[in-house]
Amino acid sequence: MTTGLYLHIPFCRSKCAYCDFFSLPVPGAAELQRYGELLLRQLRQEASSWGGPVATIFFGGGTPSLLPPATVGEILETVAATMGIAGDAEITLEANPGTVDAAALTELRQAGINRLSLGLQSLDDRQLLALGRGHDVAAGLAAVAAARRAGFANLSLDLIYALPGQQVAALERELQALVALAPEHISTYALTVEEGTVFYSRVTTGAILLPDEEETARHYRAVDGLLTAAGYAHYEISNFARPARACRHNLDTWRRRPYLGLGAGAHSFRAEGWGERRAAPPDLDLYARRVASGESASDRLESFDRRGAMSEVLYLGLRTAEGVSESDFCQRFGLGVAAAFPAALQRCGPRLRCVGDRWTFDLQGWLLYDHLISFFL
Repeated sequence: MTTGLYLHIPFCRSKCAYCDFFSLPVPGAAELQRYGELLLRQLRQEASSWGGPVATIFFGGGTPSLLPPATVGEILETVAATMGIAGDAEITLEANPGTVDAAALTELRQAGINRLSLGLQSLDDRQLLALGRGHDVAAGLAAVAAARRAGFANLSLDLIYALPGQQVAALERELQALVALAPEHISTYALTVEEGTVFYSRVTTGAILLPDEEETARHYRAVDGLLTAAGYAHYEISNFARPARACRHNLDTWRRRPYLGLGAGAHSFRAEGWGERRAAPPDLDLYARRVASGESASDRLESFDRRGAMSEVLYLGLRTAEGVSESDFCQRFGLGVAAAFPAALQRCGPRLRCVGDRWTFDLQGWLLYDHLISFFL
């Protein structure tokens, strides 16, 4: 079976006001090089126990574009030598405007990156400042243009909505500007406020007001309506793509296909049996000690039993427009979705339906996803 590969690059120039992900201040060049060497060492240690060839590779973060292109190239060469890379592999790198220039993007493309995900997040300078993004609209547009000049024909752009004070009309103007950039893929996320972030303290003290649930729903419907009208398929709760441009790495994750995670804080999934999830500690020093000693860099998070695997198939699959195949579910688990979760299906009502062989949520079901999916867990 082919395998996915995820590499976590936890460094950022600054912490965004809304971010609760594991990230660290960007280190000096020597420390960045050392981290790249740790990734290579972990890869060599673990490659033999994973299948190949690798079908998708994803450099996520953090800010992976802080890695020198030469390091990215060395990693890809080592993946090819140890695991093999499929000829049609999707190889993605996340980048933030201001961290890459035309020369670096050209080097990344030459190194083998064939899909670039740019974290624009907004096309409104005031919102970018409030989000703490560290770049302005002009820098974002320049990054898009530079990516195209570098030869990237598969470009994904990120946008955050339901921002403080944001009206639907303003969001629609941003979406129209985003569509005008003609990316192959667009990821859109409603702003969520997590404890421990700068935004959390601002919200709890009343310094900023977020859109209420009803207004956020209006934003979500506006995103869906405008992007689908522009020819993008709404293939997952937060993701839209041109034909054949859905993110294959993420689709494989939602399909519970195996992937190896490398780096501090990276997760892995093994599909043997009912499945097992592992994660390296979000602690750079501990991660480095483990890799240097040759021991496993990751800890077991969860070893699934049959019931847990059934729940996770639905938890992940119902995020997507392709949903969950009734026949595949029956073949794997020996019973259908309705027989396995009769009470959950009743509580979901018309939001969850089976058309042909596929169980899927409608748009309102996706809006209520966190609530509805809890019935299956």
